[in-house]
Amino acid sequence: MNTENRNDLGLKDTGAGCACCATASTPETADASAAAVTSDVMVTGMTCSHCVSSVTEELSAIDGVEGVSVDLNAGGASRVTIRSSTPIPAAAVEAAVEEAGYAVASSPS
Repeated sequence: MNTENRNDLGLKDTGAGCACCATASTPETADASAAAVTSDVMVTGMTCSHCVSSVTEELSAIDGVEGVSVDLNAGGASRVTIRSSTPIPAAAVEAAVEEAGYAVASSPS
């Protein structure tokens, strides 16, 4: 094996393991996840991806909301998970869902 013509890729062995298997975590990542607030609400009336998109868009417009995910249950109550930097008032969530054309059924237990 000829090693004279190797290209240096700039990679360094920093703990023998790939990035997906590394066990060390950075403090910034740990602090960011600890500060995030997650809340779930049940929303009725959604039947398709357009419905999901509408609800996601309205909820994402609320100050502090960092992410929204929807577990669609077409024709039933769909679980909507809201990730935010601070707690979001229930009234703001309900107003956003209603603005999208749907209704908050309840908060799951």
